[in-house]
Amino acid sequence: MGVSFDLIDSVIAVWGAAPTAIIPILQEVQEQYRYLPPEIFPYMAKKLDVSEARIYGVATFYENFSLVPKGRFIVKVCDGTACHVRNSVPLLEALRKELGLSETAATTADLLFTVETVSCLGACALAPVLSVNGEVRAAMTPEKVLGLLEELKAEGGMPEAEEAVRVAG
Repeated sequence: MGVSFDLIDSVIAVWGAAPTAIIPILQEVQEQYRYLPPEIFPYMAKKLDVSEARIYGVATFYENFSLVPKGRFIVKVCDGTACHVRNSVPLLEALRKELGLSETAATTADLLFTVETVSCLGACALAPVLSVNGEVRAAMTPEKVLGLLEELKAEGGMPEAEEAVRVAG
């Protein structure tokens, strides 16, 4: 998917072409592309009249930003204390095995799934948990994980809004 500089211009128009708007602009761009494409850095630097290094520095400082493409479904497996002692590791192993992923390959080639671990999802009483695009799934088991993957694969494809962005880009 190519980068739509018109989209970036419209985001800048909303937040303003000021250095103080770097974070919200990056957040909206990432929301559209599921990562920060490298082409945006020189473009934003020129538009905001700041160095490319400054924008890149912000993008690499905050863990929420990604410089690599992520899948449509971002699955975060909690490995906090409560989840860990209630067997979150087998959830992660089942996800990786079923999707052909590893510690070094977190996203499927078709960009449908990204699997990550997080320190805590804030749902300790429901452990073990994982989230899919921010929606927490409680009391998971490896068997439930496989069922969830089937459900998500059936949903597959791109939502209409994402399709429109892809076509426009």
